[in-house]
Amino acid sequence: MFRSLFGKGAVSRQYNDTTLIAAGTTIEGDIVFSGTLEVEGRVHGDIRALDDTEAVARILPGGHVRGAVLVPVIVINGEVVGNVYSTEHVELASAAVIHGDVEYSLIEMTKGAQLNGRLVYRSVPAGSGA
Repeated sequence: MFRSLFGKGAVSRQYNDTTLIAAGTTIEGDIVFSGTLEVEGRVHGDIRALDDTEAVARILPGGHVRGAVLVPVIVINGEVVGNVYSTEHVELASAAVIHGDVEYSLIEMTKGAQLNGRLVYRSVPAGSGA
């Protein structure tokens, strides 16, 4: 399993740690991270935020994920083959292509985005502050 080496909780938010999977890079295995993850390359495995983080994942143009994405805030402008789970906000930009279901509490979808799956609304849990 690939694990980000960045700190947890307030440290992550304070320094806004960013992990980049660059174009031309392929990760085989799951990614567990805090802070921000930007994917321009390929990930063959699940992407998961550490518990109790305000994590953001961005699948950028040219980025490809084959696996589930479980992150509070997700911006997709590349391709995901797998289910997407967000507890806060999902943004599907114009070049987004998703082959799987999207579970969300708040969603934005731009003209041109493609979803081959279901949209499933999940209410924000009481006391979450959102």
